[in-house]
Amino acid sequence: MPYPAGHSAEVKRKIVHSARRLFNRHGFDNVSVDRIMSGAGLTRGGFYSYFTSKSELYAEVLSCFFTDPEWQNCWEDVEVDLASTEAGKQVVRAYLSRQHFEDVDNSCPMVALPSDVARGGKDAKQAFETVFSAMVSVLERSTVDRSPGRKKAQRHNKAVAIAAMCVGGMVVARAMANRKLADELRDGCMAVAIDLGGWDKAEN
Repeated sequence: MPYPAGHSAEVKRKIVHSARRLFNRHGFDNVSVDRIMSGAGLTRGGFYSYFTSKSELYAEVLSCFFTDPEWQNCWEDVEVDLASTEAGKQVVRAYLSRQHFEDVDNSCPMVALPSDVARGGKDAKQAFETVFSAMVSVLERSTVDRSPGRKKAQRHNKAVAIAAMCVGGMVVARAMANRKLADELRDGCMAVAIDLGGWDKAEN
């Protein structure tokens, strides 16, 4: 009996979702193909119908809500509309939110996997760069010009700094044992990022 329409895409989605959750929680090296497929409710044999290697899957997992329309994260009290003129502020609030901090399994992999990417190959680094560049593009489009005639390069530099503050801030916050200090760090990064973008300050 043939599989129903959309079966292949659904199986691939399950594999990617399982890998994202496991990589975010345990890192690339500590997760086997067997474990990924088990987490997806599938057997190992089907893996190679979709990916040639764990490394190829890893590059696909390195996506985030900036590049993946099927991203499963729903942000509490923050609606992220990438087409909105408010997208920059929305992204900052969502990225540095308490929810993103606590939900390790569904994190943007840029937070959980930077050290793995740094040790990885060219494909993983290019995938990471693609996601980061997409984040910068969203931020740059909605950065508010405080000075007339601001050059595009200056807007771009601000967006790069804000993106790095969001990703780096969450990485450092996750590494802290003191939850109060971690929350202060997130709040501080959020306030500075929103100010740098020229957006009104908003509560977490």
